[in-house]
Amino acid sequence: MELLWIVLALTLQGLVVGALGRLAIPGPNPMTIGTTILVGIAGAFLGGLVGYFLLGGDRFGLLLGILGAALIVWLMQRNRRLA
Repeated sequence: MELLWIVLALTLQGLVVGALGRLAIPGPNPMTIGTTILVGIAGAFLGGLVGYFLLGGDRFGLLLGILGAALIVWLMQRNRRLA
């Protein structure tokens, strides 16, 4: 039962962080909800690593997660334009 709550919390966090990361990058972002959730989870993970190693703790976790998701969205748009 606890695993279900962890998965639900991770999904909701990924959705919120991914959506805010998509909003930070101008232009069309044709992604599904699943992709947005995965981008948000990856962005939160990336932001957490940056916060831990460069800032020495959990400060600015949400902001760094959004910036990480925005970076991933930007890289995805850039790769889509090059293809």
